Amino acid sequence: MRKIFHVYPSFNLIFVLTRIGTFTSLSEKIRKVDDIPLENVAAVVGDYDICLVKNFKMNSHVISRARKMKLIMQFGVGLDGVDVDAATRHGIKVARIPSNKTGNAVSCAEMVVYLILALLRKQHEMKIAVEHKRLGEPVGDSLLGKTVLIMGLGNIGIHLAKRLRPFDVKLIATKRSWPTHMHDSRGLCIEINGTNYNYDDLVDERGSHDDILKFASKADIVVCCLSLTAETIGIVNNNFISAMRKGALLINIGRGGVLDYEAVFNNLKLGHLGGLGIDVAWTEPFDPLHPILQFPNVIMTPHVAGVTESSFRYMAKVVGDVALQLHAGKMPFIGIEIVN
Repeated sequence: MRKIFHVYPSFNLIFVLTRIGTFTSLSEKIRKVDDIPLENVAAVVGDYDICLVKNFKMNSHVISRARKMKLIMQFGVGLDGVDVDAATRHGIKVARIPSNKTGNAVSCAEMVVYLILALLRKQHEMKIAVEHKRLGEPVGDSLLGKTVLIMGLGNIGIHLAKRLRPFDVKLIATKRSWPTHMHDSRGLCIEINGTNYNYDDLVDERGSHDDILKFASKADIVVCCLSLTAETIGIVNNNFISAMRKGALLINIGRGGVLDYEAVFNNLKLGHLGGLGIDVAWTEPFDPLHPILQFPNVIMTPHVAGVTESSFRYMAKVVGDVALQLHAGKMPFIGIEIVN
């Protein structure tokens, strides 16, 4: 079942969500909630003004029926499930909620730290040791002195770099394009949510897409924070993994499609890849019986890196505020990023 929210009798807001979470701020503005089966969304979507999407495919078929729709909002950052071109053809604006203000980026960065530590300390083997009443094992590893490659130093990557610094690691990072302006006395800067971050303080070495294989060969841990584009699909392929150090860990917090999973599986089987930690997969929901999950050095979480109470509360407030802005005819919208 999926939720459909009516904000005003003549102004309706449709939610197509796998998980609603906590919507305290928004619920104060809601007068009525309807439950609509997922398969019926296309039949009723034409009655609504705003659609809020999480894990649902807003394809051209559904969008073509949205005759009153003014705005499609992603409950988060990624727009993989929304046919932006179809929405544009039908005169519907599409927007995301920027992660730097919602706490989503911070939550995702914290999840990366968890996955790294869980792999280093051999979480699976620890569970077995507890079950068999064995003490003092397994022998894990420490982050101290490790080299971590962050692929995609955007909002998540920056917050991750800040959190990894206290572990005394060496941080190297790649980014599609580095800014050519905004310098302070320490070097190149970026502003996020009103705060200036200096790249030279955050990372020890910077590179571009052309440097990924060279950087992979230096890293003990590779973290993918990449969005899914034509350039990044399958970018972590056999060539990339082969360039990684034997025994290195691979973490993916971006999008499942950036990994070539056949290459990942084969390199886990061969023992070249030391461990895999993922919060996103190439198909979701993921098959719990998939062979890749049988490796003891694989940890998977169910796409929950950004699913925290604080992040959901803030995004709910943004949704409610935007609905009120649209109802009042206020443009441009505050708190969201229009992409078309």
